[in-house]
Amino acid sequence: MSSSAENVVIVGTGCAGLTAAIYSARANLAPLVLEGTLPGGQLTTTSDVENFPGFPEGVDGFQLMDSLRKQAARFGARFEHARVESVDFAAHPFKLRTAEREISAKAVIIATGASPRLLGIPGEKQYFGGKGVTTCATCDGAFFRDMDVVVVGGGDSACEEALFLTRFASKVTLIHRRETLRASKIMAGRVLAHPKIKPLWDSVPVEVQGDGKAVTGVKVKNVKTGAESVVPCKGVFMAIGHVPNTQPFAQALTVDENG
Repeated sequence: MSSSAENVVIVGTGCAGLTAAIYSARANLAPLVLEGTLPGGQLTTTSDVENFPGFPEGVDGFQLMDSLRKQAARFGARFEHARVESVDFAAHPFKLRTAEREISAKAVIIATGASPRLLGIPGEKQYFGGKGVTTCATCDGAFFRDMDVVVVGGGDSACEEALFLTRFASKVTLIHRRETLRASKIMAGRVLAHPKIKPLWDSVPVEVQGDGKAVTGVKVKNVKTGAESVVPCKGVFMAIGHVPNTQPFAQALTVDENG
């Protein structure tokens, strides 16, 4: 196992991690950036970023993150495709362990972001990944051309997923546990006005159904009446929030009940 000493180690390459890389590199600290399993973070799976300053017409998420990475590299940031497995912050310098080596650091910036949250309902895990259940419309939407799909959620992410899927799917059912969307008014307005999107209010999925090979539908329950029904579909896109990627640091740092 090899060892190295670094001024700054940045864990994560989303907007926060790359911004930290730019600033620390410009301070001549030669930061080492550990990219993790999804270099570029969540924005690499976003088709159109409309709220980032300086882009009046919006910008592709992957393009934006690629530009930030190049900017950080220009000032001397170094990148390593590695995932932190454990840390030791009890003494200085700090220790970070990846599968390949142990790294010593005078300072550590944690910018690991979050991963999509799942419901934990029957059938969800069975049909996740190539069988119909997914968390990324830009990654998998094209596989559902001319098919009926379901999006679960009511925030901006769910609305963005639903709108993107209208490029491929014949119908998009948006399942939300409330009777109004939590998304911004602009996003909600676009969803409600789209002819391909059908909201299903006051409802929660209770089971993902399938034939053993692929998804065939979602059983939903009305939270007000308790009535259950099945929404036939070929794809289920979960957009119900995220879970922080703090597992490697949970024993070294104090975290709340949400991680």
